[in-house]
This record gives sequence, structure tokens and C-alpha cells, in this order.
Amino acid sequence: MWSTAREIAAGDTVIIWLASLFTRDLLQPLVISPGKDFNSKYGNYRHSDFIGLPFGSKVGSRTGKGFIHILRPTPELWTLALPHRTQILYIADISLIISYLDIRRGSRVIEAGTGSGSFSHSVARTIGPTGHLWSYEFHEVRAEKARSEFAQHGISEFVTLTHQNVCKDGFNLTDAADSVFLDLPAPWDAVPHAKQAMRKDRTTRICCFSPCMEQVLRTVNALNDAGFSDITMYETLVRSHDVSQVPVLQTVAEVSDRLKSAEAVREVKRLRQIAAGQRTHEPHGEKRKRGEETRGQELPPPLALAEAEDCGNGKRLRADDEMMDDTTEGDVSRSLDESATTTRAGASTPVLPAKISVSKAMFEVRGHTSYLTFATLLPPMPLAPEGAPSQGLPPSLQRRNVIDVHRY
Repeated sequence: MWSTAREIAAGDTVIIWLASLFTRDLLQPLVISPGKDFNSKYGNYRHSDFIGLPFGSKVGSRTGKGFIHILRPTPELWTLALPHRTQILYIADISLIISYLDIRRGSRVIEAGTGSGSFSHSVARTIGPTGHLWSYEFHEVRAEKARSEFAQHGISEFVTLTHQNVCKDGFNLTDAADSVFLDLPAPWDAVPHAKQAMRKDRTTRICCFSPCMEQVLRTVNALNDAGFSDITMYETLVRSHDVSQVPVLQTVAEVSDRLKSAEAVREVKRLRQIAAGQRTHEPHGEKRKRGEETRGQELPPPLALAEAEDCGNGKRLRADDEMMDDTTEGDVSRSLDESATTTRAGASTPVLPAKISVSKAMFEVRGHTSYLTFATLLPPMPLAPEGAPSQGLPPSLQRRNVIDVHRY
């Protein structure tokens, strides 16, 4: 299925990524053909320049004004890049269908309604060469185009494409498929044919893809009449989330400690300003006398620094006080941060990250695509020999089981 080599070779199918967002308009399939050019709004590129490059390479244009990425095809990328011949299934629905139908390596699957081949490629990757996919398309031109793509992508060996109207002609298979997927305008007409094609020696499943509720109701009636059980309907809606990081909120204790520290700094500043104002208005004699009396006595660090810098100039004192206030406040903040870090590091609880990731749902989401109706076909119960009663069941239930087996 596509190329598994590391480097790109001539004839390989690649996906050209033309921008920074994965949207269908910016992804384009391309078959590498030496001698041809690829032109886009991002510049001109020669196919021969791609040969030998690893998949995923970023290639600049010949003019140097643009670039593209060359990606290895996958069913997910092919769904976004394929040429639309019909409405297609996207990965959200495809993944649910493959999961509920229990499609796995080696499964044998029937698909009615090939369309553009989006679902076919995902199933082909899942079942692998040991499985088989029977795909049916009633439109001849679409069938031929899909058959050509399957051969080019290397899956035609285990994918059989048939141009046929399964609602009228059936699948031409009996007891062959593990699961059936119907993407048809009137899937209820194909339900009896699907039951004939499904295996009877094990539990098998069916899925019908319908955009309207009226189709779902008619399909459910047909499934009930055909003997299917566990009928369930789902609608797949994708909700995108915007993920971002925000700072961790502080605890109440941390906020309280910071407020107390800031209040203490403001109180020291207020007392220092009061003391400086008193010294400024004292007479020169009293100030000198007080200085001689207090000489040699140890003062608190802020006041001692203020006395040492006091030269009789009130402006210089206030400027120094303001500088001291800023320094003191910064020191207090740093000491608080260090102490908080030490406390958190020494505690038994883990250290909280600097930021946490949060998400919120986007306002605009993709709407309804279709309804998925699932049902299960159980293998028939073996009939007891004629005249031999069933063990462990009352006669009324024994008769009822026989009727059910014949009816189904």
C-alpha cells in the first residue's frame, strides 16, 4: 500500500502540503513523473528534484520565494487530499465504523458504495494482504476511476471492485463476509442481500450510513425483519478544543505572607521617614548634643545607615531613604521567594509547575454528517434431533425457539 521506502522514487504517489494548516484545500496528491513540473502559488518545482529526498522533506521553490512539504500518503491524508467524485466519509466516522464492525487484520469485508474510495483505503490498511475487501459501485465511471487508484496504490490484490447495483442484483456472495458496510441511498433494499453474503458460523455485524432520519427508520425496520439484533444508531460529532497554558494560582497562605511582608516594609519606611523629619527640624545645637550622647551606641541597621549618610541635607537623606526602601523591598521579596521555594522543596508534597495546561471548547464545530446504524447477526441455533426435547427449557420455550430458528 503506497511506497514504504525512505526516499521518494519515480512513480510514487506523494501528498503535497502547501501551508501550515491541515485543510483539504492545502493538501494535494501528486504522482512523481520526471520531466514534469508542479506549479502553485508557492512557486515552481520540478518533479525530478523530489526524487531521492526523504518523505517529509521541506523543499524550496526554484525562485526561493516559497516552499512545500512532501509527505508520505496515509489513509488519513488521502481522505483530506483525494479528488472528490462523491461525498466522502471522514476519519471521525471511519474510525467508529471500523471499531464497531470489529474489522481487523485478516477480516473479510463488503462495502457497497465505493464513491471516492476514502473508506476503502482505511479498510485496506486495517485488513492487510491476509484479508479481503469486496467493494461495489453502481456508477461505471466512478468504478473505473476507483479501480485505477486501487491498482496505483498497490491494494488491488486484496480489494475486488465490482460495477453492480447491489440493491437489485445482490453481492453474488454467500456466507463470505465478516462485516458489511452500506453507503447507499436506500440501504434497506440491500439488507436481505447483505444477510445472504454474511457468514453464518460466527457473529457478524453490519453498518448503514444514512444522512436522514427517515432513511434510518426504514433501515431499522428492514434489519428487524431480517432477524438482526442489537440495533444501535450513532452520530459522530467532533468538538475541537483550544489548549493554552496559564500561571498556577497562589495559595491563600502564600498571598497572606506576601501581604504581611509588604505591610512590614511600609511600616519600616514610615518610621524612618518620621525619624528623618524630626532630625531635620531639630536646632543645630540640640542635634549636635544628641549626636554626642548617642555616639558609639549601636542603632538598628536602617537608622544607623541613615545617621551615617546624614550630612544636613534633607534632600540627600530622602533620596537615600527611597533607594534603601527599594532595595529593602526587593530583598524582602527575594527572601520570600527563596523561603517559599525552600519550603516547597523540603515538603513531602511535589513542587507545583510554573504553568498548567487548560482547554476550552471552540465556538464553531462541524455539524451533522450522517447517522451510523449498527446491527448484529447472530449465528442460528442448532436444531435438536426430531423427538428429542431440549435440555433445561420448559416446553413453551422449546417450541418458541424452534419457530424462531425456522423464521430466521
